[in-house]
Parts: sequence; structure tokens; C-alpha cells
Amino acid sequence: MQEPFDPAKVDADLEVARPVRTGFLPITTNWFDRVFVGIYLFVALELFWMRFLEQSIPLMVCHVLAIALGVLIVWRG
Repeated sequence: MQEPFDPAKVDADLEVARPVRTGFLPITTNWFDRVFVGIYLFVALELFWMRFLEQSIPLMVCHVLAIALGVLIVWRG
């Protein structure tokens, strides 16, 4: 007698083991998630800077800092 078809077993056989990527973010992310977090951080940092620090420190410093943090999050997060 033939064994009934089990799609879960077929999927388990086809799964490719990928190394688990660990970063400093406390959640499991893919590249799109990290880009989204970087953009969200960029906007939040810019708004915070314009409200509290723009009178004493130029906005260009915030641009450089926000871009550097975004690259760090996408690359290592």
C-alpha cells in the first residue's frame, strides 16, 4: 500500500539550511526591515535635531550622523 502524500514532508526535504544571522537589533530582520528601520531612525533623528539642537549645532552634522547610523544598521543590524 502506498503512503499518502504529505506536503509538509516534501517542504521539509527541500529546505536549505541557512546560517542564522545575528546582529545587534533585538529582532530577526532581513535587508528590507533594516532599511526601513534606518529610514525611520533618519526621520526621527532629523526631527529631534531640528527641535532641540539646530540652534547650536548645524543640521549637516545630523545628516552625516543619520546616514552613518543607517549604514551601520543595514550592514551590521
